Amino acid sequence: MVRQPRYLWLAEQLRAPILRGEMPPGTRLPSRTRLARSYRVSEQISRTALRLLVTEGLVEARPGSGYFVRTVPELFRLCRTDSSSGSGLGRLLREEIGTEQEPSSAPLSSRLRLRDGDPVYRTTSRGLASDLPITLHQSWEPAALTAGTLRTPFDAASEIALLDRLSAAGHPVDRVVEEVGVRSLRDSEATLLGSAPGIPVLVVERTHFSANRPVETSDLIGSAEQCRLLYKLTLARPRRPGDPRRR
Repeated sequence: MVRQPRYLWLAEQLRAPILRGEMPPGTRLPSRTRLARSYRVSEQISRTALRLLVTEGLVEARPGSGYFVRTVPELFRLCRTDSSSGSGLGRLLREEIGTEQEPSSAPLSSRLRLRDGDPVYRTTSRGLASDLPITLHQSWEPAALTAGTLRTPFDAASEIALLDRLSAAGHPVDRVVEEVGVRSLRDSEATLLGSAPGIPVLVVERTHFSANRPVETSDLIGSAEQCRLLYKLTLARPRRPGDPRRR
């Protein structure tokens, strides 16, 4: 039988009462020295155990003050569904920030199958909860699709949905592709989210296609700690023996 490392054992002695609610958020944990004496381990082991709990998000280190039980942030589930192509923000309130025209550049050019420098419309919005930004949404579409019409993001009424606007411009969307990943929050995004650059964020890259042509692509960005994706997918019912065939 493999013996459990002492730092893992010590971390569990602290983790269990935290998860049971016996140590509420804001509770100060014993110092490394005190933990070492109480549990008869080295200070190196107590330091490693505390760092593990920090990595797990249960504890936060406050320079000069010590270690404290961390307040668990509110969790937001963002609904994704194959029967609609809405914002997927769930109970978050959408706040429009604005639309700008800019030249396309890599890797956006690849996603929209454009040449670098081709004009695109970039629209930015945020998902709010109690006036606090939780998610950031940025979308891009080729300006050539709606140039000279009243169907551009600048001209169309804000209440007109993306799919309706593109369809009216002659580009009905018939396919949506999403790719989900995790990366570090960039400086420009951190400013809009009021967060620290470098924190891990969940990113949903969604691209709308019309007759195999990408007509819009977007990034939905949210804290990996606060955001979850909830997928609702429609399953085709298998045909049973004896079921009449449609002609």
